[in-house]
Amino acid sequence: MVSKEELAPHVEDVSRALGNDIVKKQKIDVEKELKEYIEVYRVKDLSTAKRSIVKKYGGDIGALRAGGGVLRTLAELKPNEPSVDFLCRILTLNPKEIEQDGVKKRIHYGILADQTASKSFTVWNEEAPFTKGDVVRVRNAYTREYNGEAQVSFGVRTTFEKAPPDALPAVAAARFGEPREFKVRDFRDGESNVSVEARILSLERREVTVGDQPKPVFSGLLADETGRAQYTMWHEFPIKPGDAVKISGAYIKGWKGIPRLTFDERSQVEKLERSKLPALKDLKGGNLLTIEEVASRGGAADVTLRGIIIDVKPGSGLVLRCPDCKRVVQKGVCRVHGQVKGTPDLRIKAAIDDGTGALLAVFGRELSEKLTGRKLEDYMRLVAELANPDAVRAEMMEKIIARPMEVTGNVTADDYGLMLIASSARMVEVDVQAEARAMLEELEAV
Repeated sequence: MVSKEELAPHVEDVSRALGNDIVKKQKIDVEKELKEYIEVYRVKDLSTAKRSIVKKYGGDIGALRAGGGVLRTLAELKPNEPSVDFLCRILTLNPKEIEQDGVKKRIHYGILADQTASKSFTVWNEEAPFTKGDVVRVRNAYTREYNGEAQVSFGVRTTFEKAPPDALPAVAAARFGEPREFKVRDFRDGESNVSVEARILSLERREVTVGDQPKPVFSGLLADETGRAQYTMWHEFPIKPGDAVKISGAYIKGWKGIPRLTFDERSQVEKLERSKLPALKDLKGGNLLTIEEVASRGGAADVTLRGIIIDVKPGSGLVLRCPDCKRVVQKGVCRVHGQVKGTPDLRIKAAIDDGTGALLAVFGRELSEKLTGRKLEDYMRLVAELANPDAVRAEMMEKIIARPMEVTGNVTADDYGLMLIASSARMVEVDVQAEARAMLEELEAV
């Protein structure tokens, strides 16, 4: 059974194509005609039904709206659609001044929603045809792609019709209107409308090209008492390292399992003068987690793990790298640059187990030298003396296997499991007596 609300835009479309004179003179009940085609004749394509009715009464088939005037839900919208019709509630509305072809222009942007999703929108007009809270039937809007999602644009062809407030369930405002509060440890890929209170640990600026225009983008690390995360900022908010801020209206996009907070001019950034957040000095070190906790998150940024080195994998030791892309060269061939003269380097690929799980940790030259106590040049002489490249890996195994280690870095995830790219590492000494006391206390508690 098709509802009156669903049929309304189609009834209007057919009535316009027929013309008021035909409708009145022939006393056509367009809604009844459409229902008959759908429910009696079982016509599944509304466009076919509408063309048939217009043709039957001698109307102008060419006047029917492109795309059939079908009301879509916001969840159904795809990027780069030339014409879309939908019913929505305006959740936020903000003016903005831009410069176009050397001329300053006022536009509007905000968030709209229905019961299925929320979308950002832009009105390319001096005045917005609605206000915050309005329920609006939109026709002939179009979509563009923004960060992989459909963003709605209202142009000169777009028309608006205000609908009663109860035309959309209140859930549209309740679900999407207020940002949801998150702690850093709860960041997951795909979350939207995120609010978080955190301290900015670092901030770097670079320029990218969007269209033909250079655009500044900022990135770095932020943290709260539960963890640290990477962020990307597509607007120059007045913040600096050390600031405690509340970020609202952001979203989370993961890369190889590492969640990254992303926000732009549609988001709100508020400085917190009296924050409950820990001081900057207390947030400098990576959060200590277990491998099981990292696995449950699917990856993490700048975390610290403690475990035992249980294996040194093949590919460890003395390697040759392409001088251009730094990839490891196999038999003098780089898979990108072909035949090259490799540059000697040192690395360790070690499996670390902390009792809750295991992962692969990769250490570059500096950390490899620190952990083994030998320089690259020492290992190059060793290989030359023994004429055996595997001697380096063998010695590394003797020095670090079964040793407790504390390592910090980013943990990524793919089909092969977890991998940590180490930024710092150190061997740790275990207090055997303290460990024994803790074990006894745990056994007595049980």
